[in-house]
Amino acid sequence: MKNIISSAIAQISSLINGFQVKRFFAVVAVGFLLLTTNVDAGRNSQAVAEQVLEKAHQTDDVRPKTSNEWKQEARETEDDPGTRGKYIAEETGQALKEFGKLYPKTAEASTRDND
Repeated sequence: MKNIISSAIAQISSLINGFQVKRFFAVVAVGFLLLTTNVDAGRNSQAVAEQVLEKAHQTDDVRPKTSNEWKQEARETEDDPGTRGKYIAEETGQALKEFGKLYPKTAEASTRDND
């Protein structure tokens, strides 16, 4: 009886090794992901990014919003440290004002969630 059970287990394990079940499941998982992934996701995220950037530009005209704008400003003021310092001070002040407007709302929402 033990020989029959052990031989059956040996045959099943050799069958599993022969079919390479792990590879089969990996291929099935990759195929499932490829078939269920939204192909249009890149276009949607680009539209959302453009909307966020547009909204950010509506808040103020003082601070640069993109890395290209920061680099452009740095290039314009690289020979004049005084002007660069002035820009940095203005932008820091504007950032603190924006943070000051945002912080009370965030703190209130956080404390409300903890109650």
